[in-house]
Amino acid sequence: MENVILIVHLLLALALIGVVLMQRSEGGGLGMGGGGGGVMSARGAATALGKVTWFLAAAFICTSLVLTILAAADSSGSSIMDRLTPGGASEDDGAAPGGIDTDSLLPPPSAGDAGDGDAPLVPRAD
Repeated sequence: MENVILIVHLLLALALIGVVLMQRSEGGGLGMGGGGGGVMSARGAATALGKVTWFLAAAFICTSLVLTILAAADSSGSSIMDRLTPGGASEDDGAAPGGIDTDSLLPPPSAGDAGDGDAPLVPRAD
């Protein structure tokens, strides 16, 4: 459902951009200049484009609000910091100040490593 609303939202945004660019500016419009003959006069075209712009803008705002409500409903209400460590380790448990467990970030020790980090790595003579 959220994907459908998002697609409609994007189509409304593109249509709104197109309608705004077609409107007449003070210096003339993009392709809207010309004679006044025909069914729609220059004033009628401006009024119709204005109404379409208002409709598209209102629909765009409505889809924005619906997407915001759906995103708020999908959020779990917890902080992303709570999800960084699986057990919720505190700083006393050896975790870094940001709540990140640094032991899980380090690569596993190699086969020739004695395991203590203070000793220099010297190749063994076999």
